[in-house]
Amino acid sequence: MAAQSFLLAATAAARSPAVFAAPYSSARPFHSVHFVAGPWGAAAARALVVADATKKAVAVLKGASEVEGVVTLTQDDDGPTTVNVRITGLTPGLHGFHLHEFGDTTNGCISTGPHFNPNNLTHGAPEDEVRHAGDLGNIVANAEGIAEATIVDTQIPLTGPNSVVGRAFVVHELEDDLGKGGHELSLSTGNAGGRLACGMFILLYLW
Repeated sequence: MAAQSFLLAATAAARSPAVFAAPYSSARPFHSVHFVAGPWGAAAARALVVADATKKAVAVLKGASEVEGVVTLTQDDDGPTTVNVRITGLTPGLHGFHLHEFGDTTNGCISTGPHFNPNNLTHGAPEDEVRHAGDLGNIVANAEGIAEATIVDTQIPLTGPNSVVGRAFVVHELEDDLGKGGHELSLSTGNAGGRLACGMFILLYLW
């Protein structure tokens, strides 16, 4: 059976490498475990390349408000990434939802920087050819303030030179205008307003 690799990302308050061991399971035996430094210590974590594996990453979103949630990403081999989102505490309606450059939350969500944009393009919709890699459009909160969505995207891989591991998801106060609103911020942020909650990936495992 192929070796399993685990990556444990440190929080902003604890950036030193951590030791992580997989619990033994007779149902999922493994030959070896590889430990990889997080984005605070080694670029190799973002350049991790593993073929023929299913990969999974999880981000827990929190902020200064009551908004919180969990985002789970899965990717089979080199195929598209599936993003499963559940966020609570939102006002009903549309909210911009983006992947940001940094997993740093030392100064709240503002520390996550701009949208993840390795190709140096302008902001757009997920289906646009010209867009930030981190442009995932809007999620919709229902009358109870709960947003649940499944997004499939090809520009946010979990391994390789543009790996999203160590970066952060952010849910915004307002609707993302997808770069088409004519506002001075449309082509940079989609004029999506303040950052309500954010979280970096805390675990990546391959099997």
